[in-house]
Amino acid sequence: MKSLIAVIITSLFIAACGGGQAGDKQAELDQLIKQQTELNDKIRTLRDELKAADPEKGGVRLVVAAPVAKAPFRHYVEVQAKVDGDESVNVSARSQGIVNSILVKEGDKVSKGQVLAVLDDQILKQTLAEVETQYSFAKNVYDKQKNLWDQKIGSEIQYLTAKNNKESLEKRMASMNEQVDLTRIKAPVNGTVDNVGIKIGQAVTPGIPVFSIVNLSNLKVKGEVGESYAGKITKGDDVILYFPDLKREISTKVGFSSRMINSLNRTFNVEVPVSSTETGLTPNMVVVMKIVDYKNNQAMIIPVDLLQRSGEGYYLMAAVQEGNKLLAKRKNVEIGLIYNGHAEVLSGINESDVVITTGYRDLNDGEEVRTK
Repeated sequence: MKSLIAVIITSLFIAACGGGQAGDKQAELDQLIKQQTELNDKIRTLRDELKAADPEKGGVRLVVAAPVAKAPFRHYVEVQAKVDGDESVNVSARSQGIVNSILVKEGDKVSKGQVLAVLDDQILKQTLAEVETQYSFAKNVYDKQKNLWDQKIGSEIQYLTAKNNKESLEKRMASMNEQVDLTRIKAPVNGTVDNVGIKIGQAVTPGIPVFSIVNLSNLKVKGEVGESYAGKITKGDDVILYFPDLKREISTKVGFSSRMINSLNRTFNVEVPVSSTETGLTPNMVVVMKIVDYKNNQAMIIPVDLLQRSGEGYYLMAAVQEGNKLLAKRKNVEIGLIYNGHAEVLSGINESDVVITTGYRDLNDGEEVRTK
């Protein structure tokens, strides 16, 4: 019985303590509410005093605004491309042999047909010399036999035999000269020697490249564009070529747009010729090709940063004069394409609107503002 009484007394004591804590919290809350009310009254009083002292500034947010203007808008599709030589060829030997001499070095300008290197032709020249000697003798015999035959002296067989020997040696001598010429490695195009891949004494065989020649006066940029742009890009379209290595841009025109789609990667080829006056360009140099796929010369353009989004779509804040007050008004807009930090506005604003460009964040629709 005593234990039960003790438990009851303890429970009542704890409940009394808990009730005291709740009362303290309520009192604290009442005090904070009272302070908040007093602060709000002070803020309201100060605002009224500021407005009375300077109605133009008191309690009105400062913003920066600019009128909307029409300007040309361009949208570009960007693709990785490379510089390519219109006449860029690998040169190989036309016959098997040992390199006897190399007549050019990398960077040399060469013309079509110029000899770049010579293979060992000693045996061929010795054989050719023998054939030339035989031919000289055969020609003398033929000349004499022909002279006699013209005088009706000698037999026809002797004349025809001499003629046949001479003509046979002429053909053999021509064949030997062709074989000697095959030991000359020649430039197939005009251009600059880009690479020399042989050394004196090295054995070469036909089909193995030993020189690279590029015609730097006929360079072009080649890129592959996704098939979704096949109907938008044509010859003559504006294009910007950016060379990252040179940190340089060139504005030019599309020279060729293929009508065939690559079935493997679903792209088509685009080529842009480059003027021979452009310096520093080399084959296989990386290029960013920016091709215009849309343009509007009378577009409403705004920086993308000015756009805000709600459940209804995009909007921006405009400064609208109503009476003697300048108010921030929300303008719902329809956006077209976006490129390089600017958006084309299709509807929602016109040239008479003044868009808030600084201080537009957290503005309420209809809030009074002032401009610098």
